[in-house]
Amino acid sequence: MASRTYHDPLHRGISLDANDPAEAMVLSLVDSSPFQRLRRIRQLGPAFLTFHGAESSRFTHSLGVFSIARRAMERLKTLDPSLEQQRGVLYGAALLHDLGHAPLSHTGEEMFGTHHEQWSARVIREHPQIRDSLDNYASGTADAVADLLEHGQAERGVIKSLVSSQLDCDRLDYLLRDSYSTGARYGQLDLDRILAAITLAPDGELAIHPKGLMAVEHYLVVRNLMYRSVYNHRLNVMCNWLLERLIQEARHLGPDRIWTDSTMHRWLWETERLDLNSYLANDDLRIGYHLQRWQAEAPAPLASLCDRFLNRQLLKALDVSSLHTSDRLELLAAAQTMSESVGLDPTLCCGLRQHQLHGYHPYRGGLRLWDGHSLRALEQESALVSSLATPAESAWLIHPREIAAELKARVRQEVSPL
Repeated sequence: MASRTYHDPLHRGISLDANDPAEAMVLSLVDSSPFQRLRRIRQLGPAFLTFHGAESSRFTHSLGVFSIARRAMERLKTLDPSLEQQRGVLYGAALLHDLGHAPLSHTGEEMFGTHHEQWSARVIREHPQIRDSLDNYASGTADAVADLLEHGQAERGVIKSLVSSQLDCDRLDYLLRDSYSTGARYGQLDLDRILAAITLAPDGELAIHPKGLMAVEHYLVVRNLMYRSVYNHRLNVMCNWLLERLIQEARHLGPDRIWTDSTMHRWLWETERLDLNSYLANDDLRIGYHLQRWQAEAPAPLASLCDRFLNRQLLKALDVSSLHTSDRLELLAAAQTMSESVGLDPTLCCGLRQHQLHGYHPYRGGLRLWDGHSLRALEQESALVSSLATPAESAWLIHPREIAAELKARVRQEVSPL
């Protein structure tokens, strides 16, 4: 196996040395069919309909997470050389953390009711290319990586934190990458300064040196802004609802009324019994082909949903975050009635999506500052971080453009003047 370099727009050259056992393992994993499948899974699902540059893949992202994890490991090994023993587990987990994603990434999970952490662990345990690559590096590596991804279990807590925490390599890469691909400048963060500031607390867990406090504050603000401006963008929320509704309609129609291949049949009507090969056979290409077939051949309700998505005839989304839950539901009922009055089926064009965003969880693996003398909770030292711990709620009322003006007038009546 030859060494190689992946030229990444963010991390520049990601070089892998075939003479280094841990990096040779990574090379073998990258060449496996389950990892190559990630080239066919969009990182941001249907967000390309909102941000035309959002075409990057889970493959690209996963390589980026590995690159950051390798840099973090080199930094922490200078503080604790025994961490070298964990290099294979860290590299494997960082690279394979998204291995089990459904088509269209997180949107696919909502569409089909899958959980990528569980499927990532299953692929690692059961697929011979993946398991053999890991265990050929060191016996037991495959199970250790699977346990880390599925259950958060690791021999060293710092390794778990680098893979999944409030400051992990996954988040660092996806914020940078998603900002780059969508053109949203909010996602710029100081990766070099953050990596220079990570350290080990006296208990061996991950901590931040105070010199990196502002870089970490900036990172947490960036994450909050990216959720508000990209991940929970009104059109992205609407597209997620549209795709979920589309799959519900396909399942409702049943296999006797719509065409599917054997893989999609299992995904639609045998999800509880999906085998490994059928799971890995599905990707964005297969989903896209089925949407095209259904647009042309399926009964009208499903065909119209597919047409909306494929030709970007999108529904509208109205911000109703300021309304009480009961008022939101009343408004949804009103939107359904209005839609019927203009000849539209409200079940295909009206919905309500509500989200809660936590910018920071002080009690869920909260970050800590360590200056070599005292260990302090991050939120106790930063009023900015403390403010991010308060959850913010967003709510969007999905509706057809034909009733947009009437619906906005109704909302203005619902909102009392300050």
